[in-house]
Amino acid sequence: MSTQQKRLDVICIGRIAVDLYGQQIGARLEDMSTFSKYLGGSSGNVAYGTAIQGLKSAMLARVGDEHMGRFLREELQRVGADTEYLITDKERLTGLVLLGIKDQDTFPLVFYRDNCADMGLKPDDIKEEYIASARAVAVTGTHLSHPDTRAAVLKALEIARRNRLRTALDIDYRPVLWGLTSLGDGETRFIASQHVTQQLQEVLHYFDLVVGTEEEFHIAGGSTDTLTALKNVRQASKATLVCKRGAMGCVVLEGEIPDRWEQTKLQSGVQVEVLNVLGAGDAFMSGLLRGWLNDESWEQACRYANACGALVVSRHGCAPAMPTKAELDDFLSRDKEVSRPDLDLRLNHLHRVTTRKQLWPELCVFAFDHRKQLLDMASEAGVDSSRLPVLKQLLLHAAEEAATEAGLANRSGILADTTYGQPALNAITGKGWWIGRPIELPGSRPLRLEHGNIGSQLVDWPLEHVVKCLIFYHPHDDAALRQEQDELILDVWKGCNKTGHELLLEVILPESNPDKKESYYLDILRHFYSLGIQPDWWKLPPLSLESWQAISPLIEQQDPYCRGILILGLDAPEEKLRAGFAAAAKAPWVKGFAVGRTIFSQPSRQWLQGELDDRTLINEVKNNYLRLINAWRAERPTT
Repeated sequence: MSTQQKRLDVICIGRIAVDLYGQQIGARLEDMSTFSKYLGGSSGNVAYGTAIQGLKSAMLARVGDEHMGRFLREELQRVGADTEYLITDKERLTGLVLLGIKDQDTFPLVFYRDNCADMGLKPDDIKEEYIASARAVAVTGTHLSHPDTRAAVLKALEIARRNRLRTALDIDYRPVLWGLTSLGDGETRFIASQHVTQQLQEVLHYFDLVVGTEEEFHIAGGSTDTLTALKNVRQASKATLVCKRGAMGCVVLEGEIPDRWEQTKLQSGVQVEVLNVLGAGDAFMSGLLRGWLNDESWEQACRYANACGALVVSRHGCAPAMPTKAELDDFLSRDKEVSRPDLDLRLNHLHRVTTRKQLWPELCVFAFDHRKQLLDMASEAGVDSSRLPVLKQLLLHAAEEAATEAGLANRSGILADTTYGQPALNAITGKGWWIGRPIELPGSRPLRLEHGNIGSQLVDWPLEHVVKCLIFYHPHDDAALRQEQDELILDVWKGCNKTGHELLLEVILPESNPDKKESYYLDILRHFYSLGIQPDWWKLPPLSLESWQAISPLIEQQDPYCRGILILGLDAPEEKLRAGFAAAAKAPWVKGFAVGRTIFSQPSRQWLQGELDDRTLINEVKNNYLRLINAWRAERPTT
């Protein structure tokens, strides 16, 4: 099988676990009150990091048959990493790591890895056909510490050698995982051990590339003098050695090891403000493998590696902090200008939009986030508002039936509120639907948030829920009103960036102003972009073809990563919406619709008044929704 025919670039073998990162920066691990859950483990991070750098990577390991194992599998699959041999272990749990960030160089860390799933890897798990389907194998040192995992790794390396694959080792020395420290001391990075040195040196000859920090080469070479240790490693291996030297950068050693550092060429690192060094090594390895496996120069490969490491040390976490290819390339095009990547707006926006978890090529959204309108209906019918949560669950049932009939897989969505729609939100979350939730106080102008500060709201939201904010805005509002609304929308935008939630910004010209030129929508979007607000989604009323043709290049220029525009309904009759769909048919930024009262208004009123039973309500709402889906698709057929 030639290089060009290989279906995989690199298979990663080693640790994969769940990282639980304490969120309170500067606190002791004892005092952490909340944790963020990330994919972790050295090999898992590298499989993830190489995938988002554009390589066809794979993870060969074991995970538990439980929620954390499924989380790791889904995270890798989401970025395109192959998980065919990420084996589900029926007897062991997925490993966990608890971490804190005290300061730049202090990271209390506890490994929960007693008989964990990834240490259950055995030689029978290694299949020659699978290993041979890749161009390279990358392993980490931890799996050389236990007889079973060591045998599995050696089998993979033997197969790799037979099939002329490239082989890489990240020494990844963790003394606690070799049994050299107390179980709670995961932070210690170096303890001299002749046993570990011997275990490493016995396998060094298998590798074409060996990567480590100075301390990791100390253990591999059996000396605390780095150059001496490197010379000892060279005696055991002809591999290219890449020695990481912290903020200075790294050194690539392909031949004999010199006697002085001055005789080596330093591949200089990127200078950034360090939050914490944890995770930088896995990011470094991901960037290095990108360059090495694409046959770029060592200078370029080290540029990738150093920059990846620099970005991760400035952020929280490891895998989720790693840059995508688009982000890394942008950073390297101007790295001399960016000393604080964590504060760089362009870089952070690129990281936000190129790490999204799901694509939405089209969206047909049923919006029943209405509160005031439905409360008024209940009042007119003389029924208590406690009926509204029941109604919204029936509306969701109708939406699901319609989506199934229309074949809306990965294209369906709802807008629902927490006031009356929380049971519906709970029921649909996790099913792969687009889910939006309103935050505005209904009808407020100037804008007010219904449940207070945006940060205090989003801390409890599932990450898949999209923040929907409706603002009544006019470009000719008085300056004080505009400023007040601008400041609140800016705060909402910053809050979404902090938590990682997407933002849908719905803009409607206020009824109180009779001046409603369509061209004002272009002015409003241009204004919000000028404030630095880049919503993931826009929600706008049906507009003319000319208006869409004016808005489209603005989005293309200001944010080519925008998810798109959804057409709102405003209780318009179906005929008017159909005309709006037709006008938007040639506007690719319009991805679909988010319509509510046109679908549910009349049936809901009749149900509240006792004129319809549950099944009839569901059928009528479903049919109304289906007609709109069909009307949209008649103008914009799916591909």
